[in-house]
Amino acid sequence: MGKKKVVVLGAGMVGKAIAIDLSQQHDVVAADIDQQSLDFLSSNYPIKTVGINLMEEESIESLVADFDLVVSAVPGFMGFDIVQTVIEAGKNIVDISFMPEDFMELNNLAARKGVTAITDCGVAPGIPNLIAGHHNEYMEIEDFTYCVGGLPKVKVYPFYYKAPFSPIDVVEEYTRPARFIEKGKRMIKPAMSEPEMVFFDKVGTLEAFYTDGLRSLLRNMDHIPNMREKTLRYPGHIQLIQALKKAGFFDTEPISVNNTSVRPIDFTSNILIRDWQLGPEEREFTVMRIELSGREENQRKKIVYELYDEYDEEAGLSSMARTTGFTATANAELILSGKFSGKGVFPLELIGLDKECFDFVMAYLEERNIRFSVNSQ
Repeated sequence: MGKKKVVVLGAGMVGKAIAIDLSQQHDVVAADIDQQSLDFLSSNYPIKTVGINLMEEESIESLVADFDLVVSAVPGFMGFDIVQTVIEAGKNIVDISFMPEDFMELNNLAARKGVTAITDCGVAPGIPNLIAGHHNEYMEIEDFTYCVGGLPKVKVYPFYYKAPFSPIDVVEEYTRPARFIEKGKRMIKPAMSEPEMVFFDKVGTLEAFYTDGLRSLLRNMDHIPNMREKTLRYPGHIQLIQALKKAGFFDTEPISVNNTSVRPIDFTSNILIRDWQLGPEEREFTVMRIELSGREENQRKKIVYELYDEYDEEAGLSSMARTTGFTATANAELILSGKFSGKGVFPLELIGLDKECFDFVMAYLEERNIRFSVNSQ
């Protein structure tokens, strides 16, 4: 496969990892409004850069015209508009944004334009979806559950947390109602509800609570009678977040402060961004457990995938940037190499239906030292 032309929209923590990884095989351009991030990439890697406001649709349409593939690594609130703009421009796209909208609404547009769009293409949502799709071909899945978290190695009072991706998306995760399936019925509960303690060998005890991470699985795998997703944090974090929420710090209705209209959630997000900012060399880790159980060839079967991944000191990349970014670049290579060429919008459960694609992505991650342990019983 010859070199392809790829543009990465967003040069934040994950966008950098994506651009760096793809630049080993392809001609890569990174686009962002943050000149400091762009300078870092152009000074240290064979990556060209473009300073651009990614909230301007006309600029994006013009930017992507000459590229074989677009990878979008922007915050969730920008995700839907950018994916739609790129699809309308007739360009294939891999997207990692945790957008609040239903990206499957763009499926007909992508199919009509002859575009391949792989969405929710991160570590989670992402890898659990890939695994669910893969095993769906071989077993009758009755229960599918996963829990995941990215956390700092050093716990600092009071939040015991640093955001390895956009803190705005974390606040969104804490306020969006959580959807899941129980005994074949779709259920909705408040985010952060039903906390439980979960033990991991390399971490100790973490607290797991409902968030809205199943997303497209609720549509594409709705035949599975029980599906749940929970986020992991150090014990104590969620109690503080719930107190802020109850006190109104996450409200979206504007209030007047010294004759200035302010949405409490915007004020809170700006404060938390400063407190939660992960330092460039701050050690952190990603931990995830995915459990599937059901019947395979008339036998009861349970499969457990576990991931523990740490900050890469040699590359200077956070674990969340690596695990999210390299999942995106693995799927980018699926498109660029012609291994996957479906037309429409494809979250990873649909990619996982193809064994060759599943094996390729998992091998790609393992080559980059992102390794899952698998226990089958």
